[in-house]
Amino acid sequence: MKIGVVSDSHRKIGLLEDAISVIKEEGCTHIIHAGDIVLKESLELLKNSGLNYTAVLGNNDIALIEYMDKYNLFKEPHYFKLGDLTFKLMHLPYFLSGDADVVIYGHTHYFKAEKKGKTLYLNPGEICARKKPLSEFAILEIEDNRYRIKRFCKNPLEDEYKSEEFCYE
Repeated sequence: MKIGVVSDSHRKIGLLEDAISVIKEEGCTHIIHAGDIVLKESLELLKNSGLNYTAVLGNNDIALIEYMDKYNLFKEPHYFKLGDLTFKLMHLPYFLSGDADVVIYGHTHYFKAEKKGKTLYLNPGEICARKKPLSEFAILEIEDNRYRIKRFCKNPLEDEYKSEEFCYE
């Protein structure tokens, strides 16, 4: 199973669109957005991607509350299953307990991946390139009891993403 993981797209629709293109090219079947979506147009991008998606409201998403029923958009923390694994999705890193197999969060704008006990914690960084001159996201590949995370990043003025991989058993 391959999952695209994004967060903090804010008002950068073009950068979110770029990330979704790569996520599709990499063969992902699902996209997870960890909040601060900000614009309805970004929800439309997720919905029209042709992939299954799950998203949570971030601290800058008050205007999107009215669209929760129309889009696959939830309040945090949101628990859901993909395959046999339980995911906990949030924007604010306030619920970082190991009560799910995979915990995904945003808000900090910085990439982080670590495994503590049986739980994988993942922050894909920021799509919007606001805190640093990098637009970034991650692809999480899950096989058996192995997690492979591929972090993608690029300067928003460039076309090509660079990537690095992390593996956890």
